[in-house]
Amino acid sequence: MTAPRKRVLSGMQPSGLMHLGNYLGALENWKALQEQYACYFFVADWHALSTNYADTSRLREFVRELLIDWLAAGIDPERSTVFIQSRIPEHAVLHLLLSMMTPIAWLERNPTYKEKQEEIKEKDLSTYGFLGYPVLQAADILLYKPDFVPVGKDQLPHLELTRELARRFNDIYKKPVFPEPKEHLTKFPKVLGTDGRKMSKSYGNTINLSDAEPVVRQKLKTMVTDPARVRRNDPGNPDVCPVYEFHKIYSPAVVQEQINTDCRTAAIGCIDCKKLVADRMVESLAPIWNARATLTKDPSRLDDIIRDGSRRASEVARATLAEVNEAMKI
Repeated sequence: MTAPRKRVLSGMQPSGLMHLGNYLGALENWKALQEQYACYFFVADWHALSTNYADTSRLREFVRELLIDWLAAGIDPERSTVFIQSRIPEHAVLHLLLSMMTPIAWLERNPTYKEKQEEIKEKDLSTYGFLGYPVLQAADILLYKPDFVPVGKDQLPHLELTRELARRFNDIYKKPVFPEPKEHLTKFPKVLGTDGRKMSKSYGNTINLSDAEPVVRQKLKTMVTDPARVRRNDPGNPDVCPVYEFHKIYSPAVVQEQINTDCRTAAIGCIDCKKLVADRMVESLAPIWNARATLTKDPSRLDDIIRDGSRRASEVARATLAEVNEAMKI
């Protein structure tokens, strides 16, 4: 008999349209994981409420667009279970049960708790939901008993809290209900936005997977370059140029080397440099755009995928919650 494949779980918030940072930083890794593991990928729409509870007007739109982007980019619903968090009520139930036994000090020491409050000052994040979102995150993970959770090093404290809650539950109720998920360390590349900062919806500097070709080219035209290169005949420094970072991602090594040399000697200008990387980026994105167009024209196909993924996820979630209820004598 063939041993069952090990399980991986990951999710993404629908807080806006999916951009290249999301795609290169997470989705490409997911695509590789589904070749080897039984993958569960979910749209974390309840998580999006932790910072966007005051405006949910586009939440349903962002959920569907995110799913379309995943499928167009290569997430295969035949090999991976793709679902929406809020369609599986067991997430909320397990979150409630875990919150009853989570020490407040564990949440207050969360390194991103105060960081995000400082970063997103325009929103009131002094809410129970924002303080307790790591417990919901733990519930999301433990409900599916994954072997691995793909994370970057900066996310390790969140996963460790999940393991602490698993140990605490098992210890209190004297039953090994939850295995401790291991990290699947992933190097998430830092993808720069059009203003030179990290690509982020909150900065408004994104190139989205749903952007049409003319939009992508226009955004790249306006992208910042080496700030010290003022005139066309000034030599540039690719090491500080955000556009060159895209060459590292999209251009072959020989082109990267040529751009590096030509920029430093002013043999190429920023406009031509941007056009070269735009051509490569468009070539890479074209298959995704074609797949998006097909999915957008057939909304019933997306509905079928959501329905099937929810059914498969629900079977696992219900079985885990039954074990939880039995351990807690509920």
